[in-house]
This record gives sequence, C-alpha cells and structure tokens, in this order.
Amino acid sequence: MNALLQSIRRSLFLRLLLIFGTTIVLFFIIVLGALRLLTDTGNTIDAIPDFFSRNIDSIIDIESIGSPPNLANAMRLAEELGWTIQIRSPIMRWSSNTDNRIDVTQSEFDHSLSADAEIRRVGGEDIIMVERGGYEFYLYQRAVPEPAINYLVFYAGFTMAVLVLLLNYFMVNRLLAPVRLLKQGAERIRNGDLGFRVDSDRQDELGELTDSINHMADSLQSMLEAKRQLLLAISHELRSPLAKAKLRLEFIDDSDQADQLREDISEIDLLIADLIEAERLNQEHSVLVAEPVRLGSFVRSVADAYVDYQGSLKIEIPRPDQEFHIDKLRIRLLLTNLLNNAVRHGENNPIKVRVSFAGEKASLEVIDQGEGIPREHLKQIAEPFYRADSSRQRNTGGTGLGLYLCRLIAEAHGGNLDIESKVGEGTRVILRLPRRPGSSAAPLSNSAS
Repeated sequence: MNALLQSIRRSLFLRLLLIFGTTIVLFFIIVLGALRLLTDTGNTIDAIPDFFSRNIDSIIDIESIGSPPNLANAMRLAEELGWTIQIRSPIMRWSSNTDNRIDVTQSEFDHSLSADAEIRRVGGEDIIMVERGGYEFYLYQRAVPEPAINYLVFYAGFTMAVLVLLLNYFMVNRLLAPVRLLKQGAERIRNGDLGFRVDSDRQDELGELTDSINHMADSLQSMLEAKRQLLLAISHELRSPLAKAKLRLEFIDDSDQADQLREDISEIDLLIADLIEAERLNQEHSVLVAEPVRLGSFVRSVADAYVDYQGSLKIEIPRPDQEFHIDKLRIRLLLTNLLNNAVRHGENNPIKVRVSFAGEKASLEVIDQGEGIPREHLKQIAEPFYRADSSRQRNTGGTGLGLYLCRLIAEAHGGNLDIESKVGEGTRVILRLPRRPGSSAAPLSNSAS
C-alpha cells in the first residue's frame, strides 16, 4: 500500500488518472442514483390489495349505484375510494374521471373474483370489472401524480455533478500550478535574470522539470560569468602590449604605413574600451554617475560636432527644455554611436535628431535616410558582435558592439531602445528615458516600418 501511495505521489500521470477515474465513477453513481429515484417516484400504480379483491361485493356496493346507474352515487363512491369508475353499456359511456387514462376495451381476462366480478389486465395494470344488470362497471386506481420529489432529485443530482466538476477543476488546477511557476521562471531567465530560481517541493515529473530548469540556469550563469571574466582578463591583458605598441610607434618616422598602424591600434584600443564598458554595464547592479541635465541642450551640444556632415543634420529640441537625471558620459557615448552609424550608413542624405517629452519620459530619435537594415537582421542587430554586413569591412561598419552598448546604456538608465528600419528608406532609432534612472524598462523591441 505504501509503495502504491509513493508511486502516485511521484507520478503526475497516475494522479491525473486517479482524479479523472474518480470523476467518472462519481458521475455514474450520481446519474444511476438519480435515474433510480426518478423511476421509483414517478407515476406509479399500486397493486390492488388482496383483501380488496376478496371482499369486492362488500367494499364496492354496486347495488347502491343502481340499474340503470345513479351517476351521483357512482361519483360519490369513486371519490370515497379514490378510484376511477367507468360504466359502459351499448347505450352508455360514463367515467368518474375525465382523463380516461385506461382503454378498458383493450383489457384481457386474468382471473375471476366472484360470479359477476373478475380481474382484467391492460398495459400491465390490474383493473376490476363487475357485470350486473346489463352494465359493465370498471374500477381502477387513479394515477399517482408526479411528486415534487422528482424535481428535487433532478436539481440535487445536477448540483452534485457541478460540485464534482468544480472539485475536479480545483484539484487539477492545484496539481498543475507549478506549470505557471515554471513558465514565469523560464520567462525571467529568458529575459536575462539568470539569478532567478523556481521554488518547488514537488517530487513528481514537474518537480524533476523544475530542478532541470534551475540546473540549466545555474549552468548558464556559470558559463556567462566565466565568459565575462575571461573577456575582462583578456581585455586588461591587451592593454599592456597596446601601450608598448603606441610608445614604439612614436619613434617611427611619419609615413602612410605608420598612419595606418596608428589607426589600427586606435581601433583596437576603442574595441577594448567598448568591451570593458559593455561588461561593466551588463552587471546586475551597474553604477551610473547620474546628474541633472537639461536634456535638449545636452543633445544639441553632442550633435553639434556633426554639423559639417555633407548630407545636413537637423536638430529638433522642444521648448521649454526639461531636466533629466542621466550619466552624461554614457549618454554621450550612446548618442555618438547612433550618430556615427547614421553618418556611416546615411549615404549623404539628411539626418534628423529629435527630442520630445511626454510626462516623466523623454524620447530621443536619430533618423537617417540611408540604406536601411533588412528585416531579418532587426531582432539581432543590438546583440554583441552582430553585424548585418558580415564582411566587417572598415568602411561598412565597426565591430558590432555599438548598438549593443547603446542598448545596455539605455537599460542601465531604466529606458529602452527601439529600432525601426526599411531597406532603401532608412533607419529610425528611438531612445526612451525616464526622468530618473532605475525605473523598470520595457524590453528591447525591433520592428520593421
């Protein structure tokens, strides 16, 4: 018995089978019980009592009815007995009850009671027939009217069936409650909260699944932390040889090769700086140096560095300007990356920078009319080292960290980054910021316009 209970406890399938099996059995019991009660309490006719049949002459005084029959006496006798009396002759058809539920002409002889009385049967029911003075007197019980108990049985059965279904629902709902917890946990892990774990004390298949998901999250967290530590270590280790290379470069005579080498070293240096900054922002508690800034004026000061762009740069700042708390260094880096991308891919077409305010939020848009980004790349375009152009040529883009870094900066401020683009028409990048860092941010959403 204990082994069976343990098997049921450890198996979700067996528990569901037990619940539905019990439900089916209870339904059969309720239905059969209700049908039996309805049958027992329906329109029933009691059998004719033996003493009634043996003393028919003294109990039913046919003589008092008379011949020809006194219908008033016949009606009084029918009421006293609670029976129906029919009187038939070639010239007469009379009944004490207008419903005439029995066709006495279809009755068949069963056995005699006396010289002029007999029991006849019709439709499985016994009736008494007395023949005197040329008249046939038929006596049979009135139908018992359907009692109110029938409706009570119906409603009681229906209520019990509903209660069984509700009990079934709550039991299955409780049994599958961990599925909702698993879904919520998987969503949080998918959104990057690798420190979240699903709590469960179940020992069945759902408990095993919960443990597997938690172990998966542990493994992912360990792998990503190892990757981060390795990346930071490599980045720091590269600083020393780069510094030495820069120093030796100063002793090389100026030439095209030296300029090219200096540009390559600067690019590697910027890449390392972006990697370190990205990992710093990617930590669970990134530290921002936030200060109150007139956002419109700040954006204009950064964008003014691009006024010499050949395709023209238009800046739209609302009035009055509003004060937001931001990390100036990081927002400058974000805006610079967006403007560099717009210039690089704008194909000398106009670029627009627009700032707008709505309540406690601000929107910063950088819009170009360049080549655009194919739809299939939009979902991954802000991931690290992802580039729509896989050739990675210097004139078509950088290392693929720019938009990733922009996304991290936006999320660190409690905002989000949206990217909309259409090939041949251009790209629109929207940064949404709360008035103060730390507000919950919506996830990054990329969509094609």
